[in-house]
Amino acid sequence: MKSILLAVLATLGLAQSAFAQTYPTKPIKIMVGASPGGGTDIIARVLAEKMSASLKQPVVVENRAGASNTIAAEITAKAAPDGHTLLVATTTGQAIAPHLLKLSYDALKDIAPIGMVMAVPNVLVVGSSVQAKNVAELIADIRAKPNTYQYASSGIGSTQHIAGEAFAARTGLKLLHVPYRGSSQAHIDLIGGAVQMMFDTTSSAMPQINGGKLRPLAVTSGQRASVLPNTPTLMETGIKDLDMTTWYGLFVTGGTDSATTKILMDELKRILALPDVQKRIADLGGMQIPLYGDDFKAFNAREFATYRTLIKDANITAQ
Repeated sequence: MKSILLAVLATLGLAQSAFAQTYPTKPIKIMVGASPGGGTDIIARVLAEKMSASLKQPVVVENRAGASNTIAAEITAKAAPDGHTLLVATTTGQAIAPHLLKLSYDALKDIAPIGMVMAVPNVLVVGSSVQAKNVAELIADIRAKPNTYQYASSGIGSTQHIAGEAFAARTGLKLLHVPYRGSSQAHIDLIGGAVQMMFDTTSSAMPQINGGKLRPLAVTSGQRASVLPNTPTLMETGIKDLDMTTWYGLFVTGGTDSATTKILMDELKRILALPDVQKRIADLGGMQIPLYGDDFKAFNAREFATYRTLIKDANITAQ
């Protein structure tokens, strides 16, 4: 009897081991809806490196920039629901773009949330072609030079776009929006003087700020950013009701089975607890918010509804 029991237990152990090894069975892709070098790309590559080592499969980042991050999202939504296609998405693709663009997928149903990676404030930055040293001087210069100031964004419907429109509305300024296929491309023209300002995420802008190529004037969060302690909030400069952060999350194709989703969720939790990853996030100005699974799904739905109202009230369009 004892030998039979041991045999049964051994068989169960082998079965559980085999089940645990069914995912992943091939290389994993992490889709990114922005160009290399931006905040979304940075986060995706951090996750890819850590996941590849622990899941024993190559994890590659694939950049499909454009259409407010929705090209990468569409690829993820229409992929096989087996967990081998992931998406690092932001507020732009998941909560804003669906209200501005006609999409062939449902952002809340066809892409399933794994967990939030971080949230970051947006920061108003200018290049060396702009002489203003603070927000008051910038506003005065824009008013003195009508129809000359252009602000960049990482695409129509991005948080940078929405922040720029909100800033213009609250100050009564006229600004021309120039969308790019990602922050890193916008930085080239911003540094070169082709555009004058941008409400970029700290995750994208900090390398250029630290390098002295972009100058921060204010952050859009309710409190000063830890990486920019000497940079005031817009509220401190007298501009009210413009508290905007950008969040980054990991998603998988909708319909992926719960066992695979749990593996991915546990893996994300493990990665975000690593000291070097926490430092990387902090260096980007990021805040870690522990939202996973259903909690992250509910958060995404609330953001979706909030931006739908904001876009409608501000009469923002994709044109």
